[in-house]
Amino acid sequence: MDSWNFLLNGLWIALQPKNLLLCFIGCFWGSIVGVLPGLGPLAGMALLLPLTFTLDPSGAIIMLSGIFYGAMYGGSTTSILMRIPGEAASVVTCIDGYEMARKGRAGAALSIAAIGSFVGGVVSVFGLMLLAPRLANAMLAIGPAAEFTILLSALGISIFAASGPLLKTFAMIALGLVLAMIGLDPLTAAPRFTFGSLNLADGLSFAAMAIGLFGVSEILMSLGQSFVQRPKAPALHEMLPTRQELKEAAMPTIRGSFIGFLFGIVPGVGHIVSTFSSYAVEKALSRKPEEFGKGAVAGVAGPETANNATTGAAMIPLLVLGIPAIPVTAVLLSALTIHGVQPGPMLIAQHPQIFWGLIASMLIGNLMLVVLNLPLVGLFVSMLRLPLGYLAPTVLLICIIGVYSIKASGFDLIVMVVFGILGYGLRLLSFDIAPLLLAFVLGDRLEVNFRRALMISEGDYSIFLKGPAAQLAAATAIVVMLAILFLKWRQGRKRV
Repeated sequence: MDSWNFLLNGLWIALQPKNLLLCFIGCFWGSIVGVLPGLGPLAGMALLLPLTFTLDPSGAIIMLSGIFYGAMYGGSTTSILMRIPGEAASVVTCIDGYEMARKGRAGAALSIAAIGSFVGGVVSVFGLMLLAPRLANAMLAIGPAAEFTILLSALGISIFAASGPLLKTFAMIALGLVLAMIGLDPLTAAPRFTFGSLNLADGLSFAAMAIGLFGVSEILMSLGQSFVQRPKAPALHEMLPTRQELKEAAMPTIRGSFIGFLFGIVPGVGHIVSTFSSYAVEKALSRKPEEFGKGAVAGVAGPETANNATTGAAMIPLLVLGIPAIPVTAVLLSALTIHGVQPGPMLIAQHPQIFWGLIASMLIGNLMLVVLNLPLVGLFVSMLRLPLGYLAPTVLLICIIGVYSIKASGFDLIVMVVFGILGYGLRLLSFDIAPLLLAFVLGDRLEVNFRRALMISEGDYSIFLKGPAAQLAAATAIVVMLAILFLKWRQGRKRV
C-alpha cells in the first residue's frame, strides 16, 4: 500500500499547474519530433535541455520524459502514412502499418497504434512503480557476456520476423553487420572502412540509411507504377478501427506490453529489439502468418505497444542504478546531474518527489498523447489523398529535412540517396530490408560486448556460459533458435 500512497503524493506534484504545462510541452514537442523523420527523441530532448536549467528538478525531468515518450508516439505516424520511420523503433511499424494505409485503413492503423502505445505506456509505468526497487540486483548481474547473448538472440528473432527467404535474410543481416563496422573502432579508435574520409569516421547515419531504404525507395517504387490509386475521402466510421480489428489487436497489445517491459529493463537492449521481438511473437502465434507484411493488424498493435512499454521500463536502470540503458536516458541523467540529483539506489529515499512525480506525470502524459493524437487521425489520413505528383515531392522534402536537421551534413543526404537506390533494387529483388537495419543498429553493441567479455576473461570463451545471467541468456538463445527452426519448418509444411 505504501507504493499507492507515494503515487498519490506524486499525482499531487504532477497535477500542479506548472508541471502540467511542462508535461504538455514535452508531449507536444515530442510528438512533433517523432513525426519528423530522423530526429527522434534524443535530438528533441537535446534541443530543449538548456530550457530545463532554470526549472526545478521535478519539472525538468517531467518535461524531458514527455519528449521521450511523446516522440515514441509520433514516430508511428510517418511510418504508417509514408513508410518513413520517424525513429529507429518505428522501422517495424513500416511493414504492416503502411500496407494497412494502402488498403484504406490508415485511420484504423493510427488509432490502433495510439491505443496500443497508451496501454503499453501505462503498463510500463505501473511496472516501474511496483518493480523498480526490486529489480536492481537482477540488472546488476547482466554483464557484457550476457548482453552479447541477448543481442544475438534478437538477431535470431529477426530471422523469423522477416518475410523473405532464409538465405536472403541472412544476407541482409550480414550486410547490416558489415555496414556497422564502418567508422572508428569503438575500443581502439582505429579507422575501419573509412577509406580516408572524415565523413565516415563517425560511421553511417542510421537516420539517413533508414529514410533512404524505406522513404526514398518507396517514392521510387511508386513512380515506377503506371497507376497508383489514391484513397477516397474516408467517412468518420472508416477512420476508426472496426470491432474485428480491435479484437485482433487486443491480445497483441497485452503481449506487447509485457515484451516491451521485459526488454526495457535490460540495459543496452532498447526499443528496436523489443519491437522486432513483439512482431516475431505475433507472427509465430498467428493463425495466418502469411498476412504479416501485407497489412496485419497484430503487426501494428504488438510492436507499437512494445515500443512505449520499453520507454517506461528503460527508466528503471536509470533511476534505480544510475545507468543510462539507452542513449536517450543519458540526456535525462545529464539533466538530473545538473540539478544536483544523483540517480541510483538512494534516489527513491532521498528524492521521492522526483521519482513519484515522474511516475505520475507519465500516467498523465500518456493520456495527454491519446487526446493529442486521436483527433488528428482524420487530418493525417487526408494527406494520403494528395495526388502522387504533389505527395512524392512532399515526402522527399520531409526526408531531406529530417536527415539534414540532425547534423547539417550534406554527406548524410548522399547516404540517403545511395541507400534509397539500394533499397529500391533490394525490394525489386524481394529482399526484406528490416533485418539489415536491425543488424546495423545492434552490430556495434554486439562487437563491443563480445570483445569486452573476452578482455575480462583474457580470451576464455567459457565466460559466455559462466554465471547465472550468462547461463540464462545462453539458454534463452538456444530456445529462440530452436523455436525459429521449428516455426520455419511448420510454415514450410503449410505451404506444401
